[in-house]
Amino acid sequence: MPGMTHAAWSHIFQALEVLFVAQGRAVAAWHRDEPDALASTLPDELGDLAQRLHLANFKLWHLEDSARRTDIHADAVADCKRAIDRMNQSRNDAIEQLDARLERLITPLVPGNTPDRYNTETMGAAVDRLSISALKIYHMAIEAEREDADVAHRDRCRLKLEQLEAQRSDLEKSVLELLEEYRQGRKRPKVFRQFKMYNDPDTNPELYGTTRRRKAHGQL
Repeated sequence: MPGMTHAAWSHIFQALEVLFVAQGRAVAAWHRDEPDALASTLPDELGDLAQRLHLANFKLWHLEDSARRTDIHADAVADCKRAIDRMNQSRNDAIEQLDARLERLITPLVPGNTPDRYNTETMGAAVDRLSISALKIYHMAIEAEREDADVAHRDRCRLKLEQLEAQRSDLEKSVLELLEEYRQGRKRPKVFRQFKMYNDPDTNPELYGTTRRRKAHGQL
């Protein structure tokens, strides 16, 4: 049914465009309020997954800043690093879940004669990059107006801000162009699993080696 297919495509295009705007708004809002207390600003499961990914990047940004402090105890830095590791896993999971959701939405709409051609970057990974770009733009804008910084610093940051905004615009356009390629039957969506090994005690030799050593010494 062409009418229903057209409406479905329109819904996905519109959802992504709403997502682009919502990322910047969420960054500003989360700096005013506790992020976990805010409801998703995007509709349906697609919006929830995009919001979860964006929130993971928001938390990662500030953990990474804290981990680079030199005036705190080494134990606090180690705690930050472990929190970063856990949050990175949540981020990677959210990217894959977002890709899986997009694949389920898009694949039934793709023409049946579409060749097995895939993009080097998934749409979920591109949404992740847009999430990070929203954070960079927010923080660079602050640096560009910092009253306690010198003029040269502010000028450098204003130039970087212009470049960041141009790059974001290009990436938004690229995401919509990829979706159009799916609509035209030129490519297919696909989830590329990352299978991160370092967080898995069964695949990280430093982790399962520790367990083996502890057993050998009668500590388990």
